[in-house]
Amino acid sequence: MAELSGKQLQILDFLRSFIGDKDYPPSIRDIQEGCAISSTSVVDYNLRKLEEKGLIRRDREVSRGIEILGSRGRRPRVVEIPVLGSIAAGQPIPVPSSERWANDTEDTVVVTDDMIKGRANVFALRVKGTSMIDDLIDDGDIVFLEPCQAAQDGDKVAVWLKDRGEVTLKRFYREGGRVRLQPANSTMKPIYTTADNVEIQGRFISSFRPSA
Repeated sequence: MAELSGKQLQILDFLRSFIGDKDYPPSIRDIQEGCAISSTSVVDYNLRKLEEKGLIRRDREVSRGIEILGSRGRRPRVVEIPVLGSIAAGQPIPVPSSERWANDTEDTVVVTDDMIKGRANVFALRVKGTSMIDDLIDDGDIVFLEPCQAAQDGDKVAVWLKDRGEVTLKRFYREGGRVRLQPANSTMKPIYTTADNVEIQGRFISSFRPSA
């Protein structure tokens, strides 16, 4: 192995540990915090040295595009998912600036293909509130959804309430001519509304808790 500085060894060990634990690469900020490095520029410098020595490969177009070379086994495929804004998992909040969210990308998050279960056209939203806490979806989590316009009873969905111009994440149930939007929190009451007041925008796939 090419001679490495103590910091480069530390970063390489951190990369192996992080990828082994989470199945996706860390961000520059993750490395800075995990290795207690003074700045992201120092992290970037040492990553360039590791790349020059043939120990890693970086895709600078992707925020977590770091691959350890020579590691055993196939690296999980990673995908970049657009984060289109925030969604309530508490009281409903206004829909991000357009009805369809298509042009509202705030950021992206890179995850493994397994996390989105191989689905296409997936988008992500940040959760505000704790009404889905019993389903292990907490305030600050990122949820991944697939676009859809229909749901089965019990599905977790992103729902646009037309009369309020608001969107929320809840479990969906039909009850005669009305719809019940049920929180997963025993301290919170369901939302009842008419079926024609509801537009389903996305079905829940999985959730992700960003590193603190």
